[in-house]
Amino acid sequence: MTLTPGSPSSRLDPDTVPRRDMLGLLSLWSMASALVFAAIGMMRLPRAAVLPSPSKKFRVTLPETLPAGEAFVPPGRSVALFRDADGVHAISIVCTHLGCIVKPTAAGFECPCHGSRFTKDGTVTGGPAPAPLAWLEVSASGGTFMVDESVPVPSGTKVQV
Repeated sequence: MTLTPGSPSSRLDPDTVPRRDMLGLLSLWSMASALVFAAIGMMRLPRAAVLPSPSKKFRVTLPETLPAGEAFVPPGRSVALFRDADGVHAISIVCTHLGCIVKPTAAGFECPCHGSRFTKDGTVTGGPAPAPLAWLEVSASGGTFMVDESVPVPSGTKVQV
């Protein structure tokens, strides 16, 4: 059976959706998708977007077998502690050139990135580093020491043991 214009349509033919109904359906779908994306964003909100970092203040106990003038670097820290006859002091092991972590050597410290060299008291002896290594605040309480990486002190400042 063929239909000619003006003849009744077959009951099997789909109904046409008017334009206003189509626009209404599209607006409902866009609103639903906006709500879904907003819900996903709110679910991520309670979690912090930054990684936690260790505190700048920390306690450390120096090993009894640490020789005088030898560097002790606590695990996970960028500080070297020294014990000698005058007391205990801490030096930052962050290179003043570009922030690399310097490595302790027999003569002092050496930067593996660009070759700066420092004495055991942090003085620059060679390389591109513009300034000496920073001395950090140390306080003593019993057999442990509290180091504050955020407080620089003048070079030569030591805590008595």
